[in-house]
Amino acid sequence: MTPFAYLRPATLDEAIGAWEPGAAYLAGGTNLVDLMKTGTLRPAKLIDLARLPGLDAIETLEDGSVRVGALVRNADLAHDITFAAQFPMVAEALLSGASGQLRNAATVGGNLLQHPRCAYFQDPLSACNRRAPGSGCDARDGDNAALAVMGWSEACIATSASDFCVPLAALDAVVETAGPAGAREIPFAELHRLPGDSPERATALGPGELIVALRLPAAASAFRAHARYLKLRERTSFAFALVSAAAALRLDRGRIAEARLALGAVAAKPWRSREAEAMLAGAAPAPELFARAAAVALSGATPSGANAHKIELARRTAARALALAAAGTPARMPALPASPFGDLAHV
Repeated sequence: MTPFAYLRPATLDEAIGAWEPGAAYLAGGTNLVDLMKTGTLRPAKLIDLARLPGLDAIETLEDGSVRVGALVRNADLAHDITFAAQFPMVAEALLSGASGQLRNAATVGGNLLQHPRCAYFQDPLSACNRRAPGSGCDARDGDNAALAVMGWSEACIATSASDFCVPLAALDAVVETAGPAGAREIPFAELHRLPGDSPERATALGPGELIVALRLPAAASAFRAHARYLKLRERTSFAFALVSAAAALRLDRGRIAEARLALGAVAAKPWRSREAEAMLAGAAPAPELFARAAAVALSGATPSGANAHKIELARRTAARALALAAAGTPARMPALPASPFGDLAHV
C-alpha cells in the first residue's frame, strides 16, 4: 500500500472542501481498502466520511417516500422491519450479498459505487481501460466466462458487482448527492454508465461529488406483496452473482397491472427491461408468459467472450424470479435469501 494522507472531517461541507484530484472518500472501506492493499487503487488522500452527522438515518418522508442515508449499514437496512416490509426484494438482495461481517460494515453509499470484481481490473499488472485508460482490456482474450453480455464495448466487459443496485433500478430509486457544484438528484437509471469508449467514467458523479442519500418512491411499496430477488452464484455464501434478477408484480383481479424487471451481473450497470415490463402488463401470470418476457429482456445480449452460457442463465433466472414474485413474497425471509435453493416451496 502506498503512503496517503488521512483526513477525518467534522462536517459534510468540510469533507467536500477537502477533496482534490487524487483523493478518495472512505465510508465502510469494504471495497476501497481491499483495492488499496493490492495496489489496484492508490489514492493520495483518504477523506473519512464514517462519522459525519446526519447521514445514517432511515426515514419516511411526507410524500410517503423512504430516504436512506448514505452511511446506513447494509445489515441495518436489511433488518429494518418497516423497510423490509415495504421493499422486500431490496432487503433480500442486501442479505444475499457478501457475508454477515461485511454487511455490518458496508454502507449504502459505498455499495452503490463499488468497483467491478473483474480479475483484470483488480490486478495492477493487467491491462484495464477502467483502471488505466488507454491500456487495453486483457479480459477480452482472458478469463471472461462471468463477464458482460449486455451493453459491453471493446474497451471494457466488466459487470456491476452489486446485488443491492438491481432492485433499486427496478423500483425507480433516486440518489441525492452533494459536491463542489452543490446538491442535486440523480435518477437511479442514470447513476451508472455503460463503458463505451471511456470505461473509467463509471458513474454520473462529478469530481468531488458524493452520495448523501438514497430515496425510494412511495409507489415502489405497491409491489411489496409480489417481489423477489434471485441470484445465481458459484456458492451460496459470500459470492458475487453470475446472473441475478429482481422481479416485482402488482396484481389486480388475477392479472398483472404493473411489472418491474431488472437483471444483475450482465452489464456494467443493472439492466432494467422496460420492454419486458410492458409485455407483462395486462396479462395473466403464467410460466409461458414469464419465459417470453425473459427472452425479451435478453434479446439484445451478445457474448463478450466465452460466456454465451450467461445469456441462457439470465433468461432462466429472470423467468424464475418472475414466477417466484407471482407466487407471492414470503411471510418470512428465506433461510437462504435470493438463493434458488432457498425457497423450494415456491418452485
